[in-house]
Amino acid sequence: MKVLIIGNGGRESTIAWKLSQSKKVNEIFIAPGNGGTLEYGKNVDIAVDDINGLIEFTKKNNIDLTIVGPELPLTLGIVDEFEKEGLKAFGPSKLASQVEGSKEFSKNLMKKYDIPTAEYGTFIEYEEAKKYLEEKGAPIVIKADGLAGGKGVIVALTIEEARVGLKSIMEDKKFGSSGTKVVIEEFMDGEEASILAFTDGNTIVPMVSSQDHKRIYEGDKGPNTGGMGTYSPAPVVTEEINKKVYETILKPTIDGLKKEGIKYKGILYAGLMIMKDEVKVVEFNARFGDPETQVVLSRLESDLFEIFMAVVEEKLDEIEVKWDDKATVCVVMAAGGYPESYKKGDKITGIDEAKEAGLLVFHAGTKKDNNDIVTNGGRVLGIVGKDKTIKDAVKKVYSNIDKINYEGKYYRKDIAYRAL
Repeated sequence: MKVLIIGNGGRESTIAWKLSQSKKVNEIFIAPGNGGTLEYGKNVDIAVDDINGLIEFTKKNNIDLTIVGPELPLTLGIVDEFEKEGLKAFGPSKLASQVEGSKEFSKNLMKKYDIPTAEYGTFIEYEEAKKYLEEKGAPIVIKADGLAGGKGVIVALTIEEARVGLKSIMEDKKFGSSGTKVVIEEFMDGEEASILAFTDGNTIVPMVSSQDHKRIYEGDKGPNTGGMGTYSPAPVVTEEINKKVYETILKPTIDGLKKEGIKYKGILYAGLMIMKDEVKVVEFNARFGDPETQVVLSRLESDLFEIFMAVVEEKLDEIEVKWDDKATVCVVMAAGGYPESYKKGDKITGIDEAKEAGLLVFHAGTKKDNNDIVTNGGRVLGIVGKDKTIKDAVKKVYSNIDKINYEGKYYRKDIAYRAL
């Protein structure tokens, strides 16, 4: 079978790595891919939002299945367009992808179907939003309604921070048109975790739990990033919590969408806030998280291609999904200056030495330049250690991560500290 993966990040590298292990997959293409995806297949120079170009390539090369990695093409309706052409694509439809593409849609859905989440208000007028802020006080959470690369959320601990944050989104257009509308939510004090699930619109198969570190600095300080590290399993997600997530969040969401006339097929990512034995939804994503994918798929024992096909063909109930009991930890190596301005084009050395030491290395912001791998983005590499416990996996990563070098490299030295 021939597979096309759309995307160029660490998530797509991990998917390519996992699909390369399938006996049913004999050719992998990645559009546009990165310096690391070349290990598993051929990179194709087509942008993720060039839907016509991707359809043309799929037809010309007789691709059996296309996997959509990032949120942008999903919210643009790429899966619908592929299906109109009789092509198989893995991911939710345009309407279904609104769970991520519009915070307002997502919150209204949760409210309608009694899915636990934070109290909120939605605003398109700056003065009205400001008034609501003043009434509610701080701490409070302000979210750009549209896509913002995982960075469109401001957690304001003081009312002054909230005012500055609201102005930056609505008036200064920090996130462009994504901030034309905002959702303002109550602050939830607890521990965040993520549960991703495969679903074909009928059957829901939750994956193993994970937790991520979004902030740039140790101790979860500083501005939000796309994610600086993850670990799996999340100790805070007990069996009881897992059951509660399925019964009060995952199932009601898929069933609620169905009642709205929307069949949700693909990955449903539930970002959760766990407060003792209470669980609420922070946000939904319509795809694999990054860097959650790196730790979750590293624990998958089943054939990922078979799962993807079962979702597309609505036969997920026929598949047994198995997981490894071992723990995984991913530390993201970033470019100096990320998440603000950073340099590209620095030569990376030591990747093979890190792999020889037993680490998995998933490329994100990299590209091949002649025979060298060089930096080409803010988050450069995802370094994964796998071992009996989270503590052992942490030790494995940090004992060997400095085998990899490039100018200005930066990584957090406390990933998984909450689990130790």
